Amino acid sequence: MTVRMCRMAGEAPPRSESGLAYGDPGGRWVLAATVLGSSVAFLDATVVNIALPAIGSDLGAGVAGLTWTVNAYTLTLAAFVLVGGSLGDHFGRRRVFMVGVAWFGVASLVCALATGIGMLVAARAFQGVGAALLTPGALAILQTTFRAEDRSRAIGAWSGLAGITGAVGPFLGGWLVEVGSWRWIFLINVPVVVAVLAIAARHVPESRDYAATGRLDLGGAVLAAIGLGSLTYGLSAWSEEGAGSLEVRAGLGLGLVALVAFVVRERVASHPMLPLAVFAAPRFGATNLVTFLVYAALGGVFFWLVVTLQVVSGWSPLTAGLSLLPVTVLMLLFSPRAGLVGDRLGPRIPMTVGPLGGAVGVALLARVGPDASYLADVLLPVTLLGIGLTLTVTPLTATVLGAVEEERAGLASGVNNAVARTGGLLLVAVLPALTGLGTGGFGEPAALEPAFRTAMLICAVLLALGGAVSGLAIRPLPALPSAAEGPSCPRRHCAVDGPPTVLTGPAGS
Repeated sequence: MTVRMCRMAGEAPPRSESGLAYGDPGGRWVLAATVLGSSVAFLDATVVNIALPAIGSDLGAGVAGLTWTVNAYTLTLAAFVLVGGSLGDHFGRRRVFMVGVAWFGVASLVCALATGIGMLVAARAFQGVGAALLTPGALAILQTTFRAEDRSRAIGAWSGLAGITGAVGPFLGGWLVEVGSWRWIFLINVPVVVAVLAIAARHVPESRDYAATGRLDLGGAVLAAIGLGSLTYGLSAWSEEGAGSLEVRAGLGLGLVALVAFVVRERVASHPMLPLAVFAAPRFGATNLVTFLVYAALGGVFFWLVVTLQVVSGWSPLTAGLSLLPVTVLMLLFSPRAGLVGDRLGPRIPMTVGPLGGAVGVALLARVGPDASYLADVLLPVTLLGIGLTLTVTPLTATVLGAVEEERAGLASGVNNAVARTGGLLLVAVLPALTGLGTGGFGEPAALEPAFRTAMLICAVLLALGGAVSGLAIRPLPALPSAAEGPSCPRRHCAVDGPPTVLTGPAGS
């Protein structure tokens, strides 16, 4: 009766101070659903890279078509992930998560059946919308379902098990292309989608923000899509047409105007998709800046490395994909422990050390050339990158979610995902111009080798900047009062103050 009355009044129902425990069967099922659902979205953000030559050969696609095969997915994911978070807060996080998973499965099937590059690009854009619906829902479900003392561990497990699929993508894609067809990189999603829907329907509890009663800001989403799409188009055309071409200027100009209009709209809208006040929380703004820098660098590294190892070093697709295996193994084994480190030390130290270590590894990758050896030139750099990511991802994710009220978990997750995808999208688009890669593109070893070296140095600088921002801007939280100073409060939740809107450790605000 109380919950029903609260729903009628548009208020949140009374919150239980408990939640699912990490080791309980219910918690494991929730973790399985969110990990598997996020995995297909993360996998398809990288798996296509290794298959681009096969796709181009089969569908007769040129450089522009292959570039948009990658960017169409990232673009719609970045543009609509905020809407995905808002939809979950409005209509139920489990419901929107399941809609996104099903949407993604249908789009994956269309990608696998594509008869031309135009159909594939359109299906990839459709696939990105599905990912935008499911991705913020997964994190919001973890944040609102697990009890406070287990959230960091659950998010760490999610980061390790789901996040590593971005690194697994090139390896899995290379294997599928060699033993079968590029179409299998999309068909493999379908059985996973069916499993996620079955688990979520039976085991994932529903949650939503009962105060979220306003209209959805679809106009803001459209402006964001136009802005990011135009910027991406302008940056992509820069390397071929030159910075002074009308095509480039028009794309960049329209993109900037649309993004400025988006900010203005969000400032004056009664129910904005992106309430700008959320950035007033110092940790939220700073952590999203770190996210932009780190994930921009990762987008560049994962895109360029597997291509360069094939084109310049002469490696097979499968061997090039295997080069990133240390990243996968390290994140799988140690990401949950990174959450515990963040709990004990706070997020500042791992979020500083992690990107700086990753920067060293990426800078060392600049040595890759025609006679590259895995042991001498690749193993140590990618291991350092894997250690850096393991230290960074879990504390970063938990800090973003804990920097705002729990009821806005969907919004926080959506913003952070949008920032991450936007960083990768823009850097992948602009790197050919910044590195001087000519119109021959990725198919000419002589042009690609020096361009790759410059690209890795740029990515290393971005990672180092991410570490520096963490060290300067992620401040330690004030110490909790002792028994002599006042009421005693648990480390994560002070019952005297009401709902646990302030979380210490990696999810501090």
